[in-house]
Amino acid sequence: MVEDFNVVALMRHFSLFDHTTISKSKSGASIFAPPRISHQRGSKCGMLRRSFAFKGMIVAGVSTIASSFRVDPVQGMERVPFKPEGYNFWTWRGHRIHYVEQGEGVPIVLIHGFGASAFHWRYNIPELAKKYKVYALDLLGFGWSDKAIIEYDALVWRDQVVDFLKEIVKEQAILVGNSLGGFTALISAADLPEQVVGLALLNSAGQFGSGSSDTKESKEENSFQKFLFKPLKEIFQRVVLGFLFWQSKQPARIESVLKSVYINSSNVDDYLVESIMIPASDPNAGEVYYRLMSRFMSNQTKYTLDSLLSRLECPLLLLWGDLDPWVGPAKAIRIKEFYPKTSLVSLQAGHCPHDEVPEIVNSELINWLSSLKLHTPTETVTAMEYKSENGLSLLSPKN
Repeated sequence: MVEDFNVVALMRHFSLFDHTTISKSKSGASIFAPPRISHQRGSKCGMLRRSFAFKGMIVAGVSTIASSFRVDPVQGMERVPFKPEGYNFWTWRGHRIHYVEQGEGVPIVLIHGFGASAFHWRYNIPELAKKYKVYALDLLGFGWSDKAIIEYDALVWRDQVVDFLKEIVKEQAILVGNSLGGFTALISAADLPEQVVGLALLNSAGQFGSGSSDTKESKEENSFQKFLFKPLKEIFQRVVLGFLFWQSKQPARIESVLKSVYINSSNVDDYLVESIMIPASDPNAGEVYYRLMSRFMSNQTKYTLDSLLSRLECPLLLLWGDLDPWVGPAKAIRIKEFYPKTSLVSLQAGHCPHDEVPEIVNSELINWLSSLKLHTPTETVTAMEYKSENGLSLLSPKN
């Protein structure tokens, strides 16, 4: 039944395979050590993956009311003040797009995961803003951005990020993305190499191509689906997904799902819940949820990680929560093997390491950024103009 509703499609982005040998870094994270790959929690992971097929839908773009969540912020860390009205807004293709902006320096653009918002970077923005100019963007259909009634596709968010870089950032920048935001950051970086000079992915969505083709079978199925099965299937999908969207607003459900993907659930607090609750109250939120779950998630195989990584030019950092029940460490290992310019840091965290262990993620990200030969903003305009004539990147060594 799950297959009929395309709910399982999301899980194809989040594969659980193998573990990797790791060693400790100075910040307490684990650094990738390539030689050995061994299987982890085989049958249990399989059960977890099935369990999270539904739970993954529920945590994304949903609503709840505050319950018995911890309200204290992470001890000793600054966080972005929560504003129910949002921060800054930019008009893109007739839609209001929300973003947070702090700091000065080389620009960093943070892109949230499925169902989250700019506020999910609450503990990262203040720390990064001490050295960099930080933007946290709400993707169309999520957070405080408009819940547009459109046909969602990975290229919609790519276009949004690319235009944001061109119209708001206006400088070469680093993209950082979690989950769906990671995939969006990757496709944006691949398509805008002249402006994206670094990419960091945290438990990114996306899958490698299978190398097989089911074209003939698809053609045979399409004739039947088009005239009989597809209309009935859509009605059934609306009923089921409508129920799931309603169910996802219940406090017990949202608390359970969040705690499932946060290995240390102490950061599952009122702030986090409210940042999910408010966007879900939008009148169009249910329709957006339906379109994302029934259409977008089932049409992503044409955008594969290998096809995007083969076009990527900039350095890549993987900050990977190895205990993620949705996206196992095997994907990070495979990305590193495929793309030579990759640095991999393995973390003892779940699907959202930036919010679960923000102090470690901030430290590792800043260390990586410091290793790049980045120009200051005052040099950026000149460098970009010079690059068009000489083919140089901001990461090129100074002569």
